[in-house]
Amino acid sequence: MKTIIHPRTTRLHLRQWQLADHEPFAAMSADPQVMEFFPTTLSRSESYAIAEKCRLTIEENGWGIWAVELLETKEFIGIVGLHAQTSGLPCSPCVEVLWRLARPYWGTGYATEAASAALQVGFGKLGLEEIVAFAVPNNHRSRAVIQRLNMVDSGETFEHPEVPPSSLLRKHCLYRISRSTWAANPARNRHGI
Repeated sequence: MKTIIHPRTTRLHLRQWQLADHEPFAAMSADPQVMEFFPTTLSRSESYAIAEKCRLTIEENGWGIWAVELLETKEFIGIVGLHAQTSGLPCSPCVEVLWRLARPYWGTGYATEAASAALQVGFGKLGLEEIVAFAVPNNHRSRAVIQRLNMVDSGETFEHPEVPPSSLLRKHCLYRISRSTWAANPARNRHGI
């Protein structure tokens, strides 16, 4: 087992999963608005399985998709992290930065703050050369976060292999950020990362 990385920002703690996270994660994953740009909402058992997979990946690698809690209240508000994509995508192998927050925490800057912490881990601790993100073209909220992270639109789109071919959500835009672009961004540490 590797040493687990637990990033903290001014307001947030990205941490290993706890059993108490399962219910709020399941509620978030069953919310049609939160899951608007996913093929379907998730059942409780599907959510629990994902949470356990995330926990095991962090235990094995020291990093992955963390549970996000508010430092002030210790409340679970969503997930953020780095996910190794090994095959199936045009950019594979690659590491993706991703996030999903419960609806009450939208519009607070938490997604950008947490994702910035994940980029800090990826470039600062793991020594990655590039991190990618992707989103459905009309997912304007996620694309706004991606742009605030200073990620560059590659101009490439692709059909996501895990989305059914008949789905309007299959097409994704690909964004990239290199270590040098990230390092040149003076705002990258504005959240006390």
